[in-house]
Amino acid sequence: MRILVTGGAGFIGSNFIRYMLARHPDYQIINLDKLTYSGNLENLSDIHTRKSEVVNRKPTHNSQLTSLSYRFIKGDICDTKLVNGLVKDGIDVIVNFAAESHVDRSIMDAGVFINTNVLGAHVLLEAAKKHPVKKFIQISTDEVYGSLGSDGYFTENTLIAPNSPYSASKASADLLVRAYHHTYNLPVIITRSSNNYGPYQFPEKVIPLFITNALADVPLPLYGNGLNIRDWLYVEDHCRAIDLVIEKGKEGEVYNIGGNCEKTNLEITKTILKRLGKPEGLIKYVRDRPGHDRRYAIDSTKIQRELGWSPRYTFEDRIDKTIEWYIENESWWKKIKSGEYQEYYDKMYGESRES
Repeated sequence: MRILVTGGAGFIGSNFIRYMLARHPDYQIINLDKLTYSGNLENLSDIHTRKSEVVNRKPTHNSQLTSLSYRFIKGDICDTKLVNGLVKDGIDVIVNFAAESHVDRSIMDAGVFINTNVLGAHVLLEAAKKHPVKKFIQISTDEVYGSLGSDGYFTENTLIAPNSPYSASKASADLLVRAYHHTYNLPVIITRSSNNYGPYQFPEKVIPLFITNALADVPLPLYGNGLNIRDWLYVEDHCRAIDLVIEKGKEGEVYNIGGNCEKTNLEITKTILKRLGKPEGLIKYVRDRPGHDRRYAIDSTKIQRELGWSPRYTFEDRIDKTIEWYIENESWWKKIKSGEYQEYYDKMYGESRES
């Protein structure tokens, strides 16, 4: 099977590529990534190192690495010519991870989110229509559903009601994907997962940000009162779910992927500090994000019932593994925090945002 993975140098995409190459060594994976701020080839350095058998020919499509089972291409999913050139070469499955993904950034500049998340998805869909693929997997998010009250869960039938430019752009892409199935009979599937955590997550997201800040004895900027609730899913469980969706998923369907693990941001913060032996005095309450959704919770009954998936890992076990990874890979996150990310970090979490 030949799979085009877009956004494969990001957090979930790189974990997915690593998972698939380990589980399906006979698959061929092409990784298309623009390498913006959160796309990092170091996320796949182990793949590049061990894939030593390289096809001895000139690279095509701006290829940086070509092997029998894995190939990286630096490029933009909005580049129609590039995308069509890749898909027409004989792609069986497209898995679209490529997206601008941080809510705070979307509040600051929504335009780039519309461009990548919506227009980019359109370019991919057009290529899939022109050069038929067996499946088009759109990786979405539970944030398209909006916010929940103190009870209830998001199901696949919950009406989408996005509350941030980021979630609105993802919802727009989902609707476009749905339309291409109903109008053109394109074999699409949409997955919507809860919050992921694990290795290689860009340190602007709450768990890696708080782990790395605590390791550096820097304040942990907690929005509002810290009582916003999220459902947490270990990234490898998410990758396994996507693998099953590719193998068994029904065309035209949506599958929710949840971790059955609801925790407040304050609970997450205190857990990290306790595991690292750091004082709770490092918590710094800051002004809440505009339009901050109160609670997300996923009902993943459908994928459990139809595809036989369920999360294997508990938060208690995997948060320790995640913290351990960031301790052991200090050079990875320090490079990020000392570079382009630092300017953004200061802007978003500086003194002007204190309560």
